[in-house]
Amino acid sequence: MVSKFYSFAPTDSKGEPYPFKQLEGKVVLIVNVASKCGFTPQYEELEKLYTKFKDEGLVILGFPCNQFGSQEPGSDQEIASFCKLNYGVTFPVLKKIDVNGKSEEPVYEFLKKEKSGLLGLSRIKWNFEKFLIDKQGNVVERYSSLTKPQSLESEVQRLLKE
Repeated sequence: MVSKFYSFAPTDSKGEPYPFKQLEGKVVLIVNVASKCGFTPQYEELEKLYTKFKDEGLVILGFPCNQFGSQEPGSDQEIASFCKLNYGVTFPVLKKIDVNGKSEEPVYEFLKKEKSGLLGLSRIKWNFEKFLIDKQGNVVERYSSLTKPQSLESEVQRLLKE
């Protein structure tokens, strides 16, 4: 059975649908990102991870979110420009979304249902929480903002080999 994960098509930073169907057979890391956060330097490590494994099938998706301390105030174009200029980001950074609450992005509703956070809480606690999805669209793991992207390397490699 095909995972529900592949049925989503959130909007990219240019306002176009980004169909997750294209991610079938890939390992995906989804991160809620922000430009003015103490964790923002993780963009650099995320880009290194992406560059190292994209040819083997890793896709990283950044979802900008302004729900935590208003740390992502810019427009989608400003965010994309910031990521490219300051961190050389080449992985897709999609449209700014909500990850909690009434208007949360359906992708996040799905991710949080599949993997709850610390103490069984489902809500996203802060910027740069990460969800790792295997080649079959299963949510394998959820990582806190404190988890450095480079520490995911061995898990990403393992999933890419499956």
